[in-house]
Amino acid sequence: MKSFDNISELKGSLLQLKPLIKRALFFSFFTNLLVMAPTVYMLEVYDRVVNSRSTMTLAMLTLLVIGVYVLLELFEWVRAQILHHASLEFDAKMNGRVFDAMFEGNLRRIPGVSGQVINDLKTLRDFISGPAVLAIMDVPLSMMYIVVIFMISPVMGYVSIVGALLQVGLAYLTERNTRQPLTSANRAAIDAQNYANGTLRNAQVIEAMGMLKHIHGRWMKKQREFLAQQAIASDQAGGNLAVSKFVQMTQASLLLGVGCWLIIKDELPGGAGMMLVASILGGRVLAPISQVIGMWKQVVNARDAYGRLDMLLQNVPAREPGMPLPPPKGMLTVEAVMASAPGSSAAIIRGVSFAVPAGEAVAVVGPSASGKSTLARLMVGVWPTLSGKVRLDGVDVFPWNKSELGPHIGYLPQGVELFDGTLAENIARFGEVEMVKVEAAARSVGVHEVILALPQGYDTRIGDDGCFLSGGQRQRVGLARAIYGNPRFVVLDEPNSSLDEAGEMALVQTLLALKAQGTTIVVITHRTSVLAAVDRMLVLRDGQVHAYGLRDEVLAALQKAAQPAPPAVPASPMPA
Repeated sequence: MKSFDNISELKGSLLQLKPLIKRALFFSFFTNLLVMAPTVYMLEVYDRVVNSRSTMTLAMLTLLVIGVYVLLELFEWVRAQILHHASLEFDAKMNGRVFDAMFEGNLRRIPGVSGQVINDLKTLRDFISGPAVLAIMDVPLSMMYIVVIFMISPVMGYVSIVGALLQVGLAYLTERNTRQPLTSANRAAIDAQNYANGTLRNAQVIEAMGMLKHIHGRWMKKQREFLAQQAIASDQAGGNLAVSKFVQMTQASLLLGVGCWLIIKDELPGGAGMMLVASILGGRVLAPISQVIGMWKQVVNARDAYGRLDMLLQNVPAREPGMPLPPPKGMLTVEAVMASAPGSSAAIIRGVSFAVPAGEAVAVVGPSASGKSTLARLMVGVWPTLSGKVRLDGVDVFPWNKSELGPHIGYLPQGVELFDGTLAENIARFGEVEMVKVEAAARSVGVHEVILALPQGYDTRIGDDGCFLSGGQRQRVGLARAIYGNPRFVVLDEPNSSLDEAGEMALVQTLLALKAQGTTIVVITHRTSVLAAVDRMLVLRDGQVHAYGLRDEVLAALQKAAQPAPPAVPASPMPA
């Protein structure tokens, strides 16, 4: 098999469809050949039936041409099915990879990465099996009609070549004149759609503060830009399509006129019959090119989708599976880490180093914007470091296969995200739901009774982001998800920000229970209630370690530093 090592991943996947494309071209050859059946039937009727007046000959010719029509439609269906199979094969090869790249690109905050990536994959898949590809296949094969016309008359052959060159020129003009406006229209459409999606996510804020009018105005501005660019492209493509159809019809008539002129001069073998054949075939030569021009928008959309997907896959190469590693025990080491938000060069974490023994709990405290949430993302391996390493049992966390590591990690981000599905599925991380473990996690965080009070209990579907749950309930469900399956390493970012007093007491008991089973815990907090459950404290300021050590020692140092300095004692006057 040919190697695709030196070409892009997306192009390699398309090249692997070559056997199917060749098969479709094979059937396209016979399809274009059988399209000549009506012309041949017409000649035979004029030549054999009209002169012989034989009804048997007419019946046999008619049955034969009907059989050819059936075969023609069968071939058309076969090549359409081949391309459909090719599109499905392409989708099967790329959908998982594209989804993973979209997910990782979003984690890394690569500009332009959104749900549009999935639409781009669909655009390419639909294009492969669409009518534009069939028309493109027919363009070179239709050139054999010119050969037949040349066999009838070289003069008429040259006329058909001139028409074909004019069509190719129109196709070039269509590409040149519509490329920029169609690309701009696609970009504006994506921008408008993303803006609309963001508006829906923040509907409550927009409604509460009366922002809808201004938000709608901004969306309309983006929509008008899209429509303006699309109108420019449509005007150009529509004009070229009209000229293309004019050329196609004119060529058929010109060939008829040239044929008649040749008959007058006795220079057309075969007479009027050949004149009609050449005229019909001349129109068929230009038909596929005219179809391609008419569907040029699909071609440009597919090309733009290919460009965006290709760039994404090159920016987010597939991760190597790596060697399987044993489950972690929970020893955390952070080694001189420098880090920033993905896509930014401004350092948030600057030279942070500390270690947490397995089975101990550490509280991370500090003022806002000190880098606590960034440190949490680094510890669970969702953000890379600029330098330094975050290790779990001596292994770098970031490249560790998350499908392998994930079950041993618990993570509760500051903004709790729940997903459409049942409560049990959310707590079980959408894996196999083991109700014993689900209920154990829910009981540990004090949300079991709340869930049982719901109409369908654990089978209650919570909708997008758990919209009917309160903030505290969402946080508890998120916490239950984090500790599901007794992970060895848990990172909790402000786990008590939405909890009441009972919830905070349940959280402390959860932390103590996790410690008792040997889980390493990092809890980021602004409240002092969880300090009773931790062994160590890390104080962050401006992205740097201000203090780290045993809890009581760090608290004592902080209290001492917070005490006001004693007033200065004035010096006694010197004796005379």
